[in-house]
Amino acid sequence: MRKDIFIKIGTLLIVIFLVSCSSKPIIPLYEYPTDWKNINEREKTILDYSKYLYGRKIFLDPGHGGEDRKNKNSKGDVIEADVNLRVALDLKKYLESAGALVIISRDKDTTVQLGYRSEWSNKSGAEIFISIHHNAPGKTEDDFTNYTSTYYHAKETDYEYEPSDHDIARYIERDLAYVMGNPGGLGSFDGTYSDYNIYPGEGFSVLRKKNIPGVLVECAFHTSHFEELRLNNEEFNQIQAWGIFRGLAKYYHAGKPEIDFLPDSLRLDNNILNASFVLKDSVGINSKTIQVYFNKEEKEFTFDKTTNVVSLKIEIINPGTYPLRIIAANKNGNHSFPYRKNIIVDDSLKVNLTD
Repeated sequence: MRKDIFIKIGTLLIVIFLVSCSSKPIIPLYEYPTDWKNINEREKTILDYSKYLYGRKIFLDPGHGGEDRKNKNSKGDVIEADVNLRVALDLKKYLESAGALVIISRDKDTTVQLGYRSEWSNKSGAEIFISIHHNAPGKTEDDFTNYTSTYYHAKETDYEYEPSDHDIARYIERDLAYVMGNPGGLGSFDGTYSDYNIYPGEGFSVLRKKNIPGVLVECAFHTSHFEELRLNNEEFNQIQAWGIFRGLAKYYHAGKPEIDFLPDSLRLDNNILNASFVLKDSVGINSKTIQVYFNKEEKEFTFDKTTNVVSLKIEIINPGTYPLRIIAANKNGNHSFPYRKNIIVDDSLKVNLTD
């Protein structure tokens, strides 16, 4: 009788233990963004952002693929090329739902030559180039390293640096890192990095060779013991794409200055070049951000705040082709897209502005 009682008590304790274990909350691998977790909120957000994305032409570049499938985790079951593609296709879907026009360098597991990616984007008529990748550890890192990073080309002290690239990187990085719950790494204050950090003086091929604004996103480390639990989850890939989508939409919402040449202003009088440009932006121009480069040297200019006209007077002694570059930001901090032209002075001292 006593033995039966002990058996019953033991069985009860086992049941209580199993129930208590099963009732413990399971720690989720990711959270649902509040504007994504149900379809109604998702569609409302897409509709709201369509005001800023409608008609925009975006070039998406899922990194690697086809013959290039070597990047994978230690188990070999998380392949970067496949994750890149899933995220890019989900992002394409969100952008097109908001009325954007999307060109994608690959929509399946196929080989796209590295040099052709940026060449294609330059010819596509797209406004922005986004290359999607997942990272791997460097020499000083290990399989537990994990963060989200977004790269722009060159450093701020370099002539090749375009502030608009950096602006786009900041917006995408902030929302992508947020929805993934990842930090931005210790090498950067905000998770954006110059590609010169990886290849000094050269940067990534796709960023160096592009002519349009663009960034390269390293969403996370596909080698991370934490990320390998999430990156093959298609729902999580959709959330990653949502972060990039949301960041890009917020970038467009903040606006960017447009620079228009005033053709009647161009003349050469007594070896003095005169040229004027009007800056347009719905939220206003921050006059302190305006920079003018002529023949790769920064030049003085005048700016009329009532008309938003930048006027140049530059001495030209000899015929030749002189590169012109203008930079300006609006009051939200977004810079103009690259404005690079050539001023051509022929032997008869006639002057023209060309692309």
